[in-house]
Amino acid sequence: MTHILHRTPLSPPALTLRGRGSFLFDAAGRRYYDGSGGAAVSCLGHGHPEVIDAIAQQLGRVEYAHTSFFSSEPAEELAALLAEQSPTGLAHVYYAGSGSEAVETALKMARQYHVERGQPGRHRIISRLQSYHGNTLGALGIGGHQGRRALYQPMLAEPNHVSPCFARHYKLQGESDEQYGTRLAGELEQTVLALGPDTVSAFIAETVVGATAGAVCAVPGYFRKVREVCERHGVLLILDEVMSGLGRTGSYHAFEQEGVVPDLLCLAKGLAAGYQPIGAVIAHDHVVDAIVSGSGAFQHGHTYVGHPVACAAALAVQRIILRDGLPARVARLGEHLAQRLRARLGGHPHVGDIRGRGLFQAVELVADRASGSSFDPALQLHARIKRTALADGLICYPGGGTIDGRRGDHVLLAPSYLTDEPELDAAVDLLAGAIDRALAEVA
Repeated sequence: MTHILHRTPLSPPALTLRGRGSFLFDAAGRRYYDGSGGAAVSCLGHGHPEVIDAIAQQLGRVEYAHTSFFSSEPAEELAALLAEQSPTGLAHVYYAGSGSEAVETALKMARQYHVERGQPGRHRIISRLQSYHGNTLGALGIGGHQGRRALYQPMLAEPNHVSPCFARHYKLQGESDEQYGTRLAGELEQTVLALGPDTVSAFIAETVVGATAGAVCAVPGYFRKVREVCERHGVLLILDEVMSGLGRTGSYHAFEQEGVVPDLLCLAKGLAAGYQPIGAVIAHDHVVDAIVSGSGAFQHGHTYVGHPVACAAALAVQRIILRDGLPARVARLGEHLAQRLRARLGGHPHVGDIRGRGLFQAVELVADRASGSSFDPALQLHARIKRTALADGLICYPGGGTIDGRRGDHVLLAPSYLTDEPELDAAVDLLAGAIDRALAEVA
C-alpha cells in the first residue's frame, strides 16, 4: 500500500531506483529510455557527476538562508551567468520554485510595473488558446488548455484569449505565412483596443508551444509583429520558455530564433535539469527600474526563492550547457531526430504531422491522413501510446486535445542533450511500435 496520493490513485506508477545517462531503472531492474526528459526537464540526463558534486559541496556550506536576510554565492553567480547569456537589458533575475511560480511572478511583476508608472488600471493579461502556462490558479487562469481548466473554471479569473499561432490547423486556405502572422497580430491589436489599452498589462505566449499542442513553432515573423503591437500600446511581452528555453530548441534562448526580446522571460525545466526544483524570471531593465524608482520593493515572495542548493545545481547545469556547446549539439541531434521520425513515420497512414525544433519534436496522429480528421477523443489514443511505449521501455510525453482542447492526439519527445544518434534511432523505433500497438487497440 502506498500513502502517496498519486495522479492516478488506482494505478500508481512503478518505483524508480536509479538513473544513468539517458535511462531510468525501476525496482524490477527494467530499463527505460527517457525520451521526454520526464516533462522536458532532464536535459543532462540522469546521474551527472558534476551536478551531483556541486549539490553536495553546497550542502556542506549552507543549505538554506531566507532571502529577506541573505543572498548566496550560487544565486549571485547564476544570475550573472543568465544575464551574460541574455540580450542587453535583460539583466535581472528573480528566482522561483517551478515554472508555474515563474509565470505567477512575471504576472505580478508586470502588474506592479504599470502601477509604479501611474497606470493602476492595467491588470488584464492576454494569452493564447492552446497554451499552457502552469497549474497554479493564476497561471491556469491565463492558460488556454481547456481540459486542464475545466474542473477549476469557477475559481479562475476571466481569460482574455486570442488565437494560437498554429498554422497546420488555423491558417486559412491560400493564406501565406506572412498574411497569417499579420492577421494574428491584428487580432491581438483588436483585442487590446476592445479591452481598452489602459487596462492591458501584458501579452504572454510560449515561444515554442509545448505540452498542449506538441512542439508548435510560430510562423516566421509572427513574434516580431506581436512585439510591435505590444510596444504601440504599452503592453509588456512575457515569453514562457519554461519548456523550450536554455538550449532545448537549439539556441540558448528560444526567442533568439524569433528576432525579438521579451520584457519578461520565464524559465524553469532546463534550468537545473531536474537535479533540484527551481524556476526564474529574467526581467528587463525598464521593468526593474520602474519598481526601484517607485516603491523600491517587489511585492512578492515565496519561502524557497533563491534556495542555495537549487541555485548551485542550476549553476552547474548551465555551466555544462555553455562549456560543452550543448545548444549547437541539440540543433544537430534535433535534425537527426526529425529526419529519423520522418523516415520511420512520415508515410504512416495515421501520422498527420511531424514538427518541432531541436530536441523538442512531436508527432501528431490522425484518423484519416487525407482529410486530417482526428480520432474520437473518447478513445484516449495518446494515453494508450504512453502505456504501450512505457511497456516497451520508452518514456514519451503524449497529449490530447491537440487541436482545440478536445480533439487531436500527439506525442512529444524531448530527450537529454547528451543523448546520441543510436539512442535516438532506437527510441524512434520503440515509438513507432508503440503507436502501431495503440492503434491496433482502437481499430
